[in-house]
Amino acid sequence: MAPTVLHLRSETKPLEHRSALTPTTTAKLIKAGYVINVERSPERIFDDAEFEAAGATLVPEHSWVDAPKEHIIVGLKELEEEDFPLKHLHVQFAHCYKQQAGWDTVLARFPRGGGTLLDLEFLVDERGRRVAAFGFHAGFAGAALALEVWAWQLSHSEPFPGVESYPNEDALISNVKKVLGEGAKKAGRQPRVIVIGALGRCGSGAVEALRKAGLPEENILKWDMAETAKGGPFKEITDSDIFVNCIYLTSKIPNFVSLDSLQTPDRKLSVVCDVSADTTSPFTPVPIYTVATTFDKPTVPVDGLQSGPPLSVISIDHLPSLLPRESSEAFSHDLLPSLLTLNDWQNSAVWARADKLFKEKVATLPPSALKN
Repeated sequence: MAPTVLHLRSETKPLEHRSALTPTTTAKLIKAGYVINVERSPERIFDDAEFEAAGATLVPEHSWVDAPKEHIIVGLKELEEEDFPLKHLHVQFAHCYKQQAGWDTVLARFPRGGGTLLDLEFLVDERGRRVAAFGFHAGFAGAALALEVWAWQLSHSEPFPGVESYPNEDALISNVKKVLGEGAKKAGRQPRVIVIGALGRCGSGAVEALRKAGLPEENILKWDMAETAKGGPFKEITDSDIFVNCIYLTSKIPNFVSLDSLQTPDRKLSVVCDVSADTTSPFTPVPIYTVATTFDKPTVPVDGLQSGPPLSVISIDHLPSLLPRESSEAFSHDLLPSLLTLNDWQNSAVWARADKLFKEKVATLPPSALKN
């Protein structure tokens, strides 16, 4: 029986340096009998040579389109907006199952070409928990960025400048420590930070970043479901300098903070990092902004405040890309047990659940979307 071939495609989303496979997981897959083809990539945080040293075969960028039908195409973010039908089995985040804008065009490409989508966002175990997610590093990067913005505000009136991915965590933390030290010296104190959702993956990442940056434990307010059960808005948020929201909601609860609650005259809050980035969701507990931010423009101001310091919101939906090496390693490590069953994916419970969901979503497509 021929070995299963996994084809790692080059990412095409701007500023995306992460990877679903790493040299580490590639070596383990090859040891298990898989053949791994890796597209050359100038953007990926891992050098092509690292994959080659792990035993992979380097192939040209975008060559997945012409790969044999039986090859499994592995990626991270969504494909470029094209119209040609897709014939392969694709493992990736596609962002088309929640009826996002253009979802039907994206999803229909798979059944039109006889292909299949196994969406990483909905890859879950028997308890319904995701088998791999980027939450920890989203929280880590978001909290680190929030500290930088707080320090920046103390010496600048103009918006916080654009940011780029860091080569590794040490470089990020080194920079945050430096600017935090300068900010604390100017303010005469360290900032007070409240993290809501502190017990989850995302929240634990945020708390870890604050600790590594040198923030005293007493300056980190760690809240979760028990503390928010009474219902907001919460004065503890406006009494803090920084609020890091790590809660992802699928139903409405009382807001953690609102435009009205921000009008308190003794407000200290000057930075909000909404790691969940539910910018326009009706369920957001942070309805104080409507603009998603980017690495080029990391913050958006909250307008209409009558008193207190200016307030900036960070709402970047791919925060883990700030630490592409570490976040890729963690994600790919967690995904590896499932990747190792791709040679018999139809009989693997995790992939079978993803396939069932794919077929259910395809069944909701309008007939017009399925026409070639």
